[in-house]
Amino acid sequence: MHKRPDQFYLVREDMLPEAMLKTVEAKELLESGKVDKINVAVQQVNLSRSAFYKYKDGIFPFHTMVKEKIITLSVFLEDRSGTLSKLLSLIAQTGANVLTINQTIPLQGKATITLSIETAAMTSDVSVLLNKIEQLDPVLKVELIGSGT
Repeated sequence: MHKRPDQFYLVREDMLPEAMLKTVEAKELLESGKVDKINVAVQQVNLSRSAFYKYKDGIFPFHTMVKEKIITLSVFLEDRSGTLSKLLSLIAQTGANVLTINQTIPLQGKATITLSIETAAMTSDVSVLLNKIEQLDPVLKVELIGSGT
């Protein structure tokens, strides 16, 4: 059978070998920033480095293969000096591009910001971006309210 690198298959998770599933787990640890070294990631999921390198470029969660190009986020945060700057800087670090920004007038020290973001050039998954935004100190809540092309 001739193998083509551009041929893909959709396979149910319970059909995959354990090493492939652990490779996905290790990649998620690295992408989320929970660990910064491959050695640490493979140790945490109990996988050999050789198995990780064998599968890392060939297995991806389905949602990363159907990556949306434009998303809209609603971010509820405390109104503090520099908050919007921190948020926009974080988004820029991922490679995403902010298309629109709308901020409500702060009431009782809190405001809602709605952002439309182009994600085509992002270096990680949208879920990683959402997690990083949630971890920003002034952010109280973040929601993905829309996606499309």
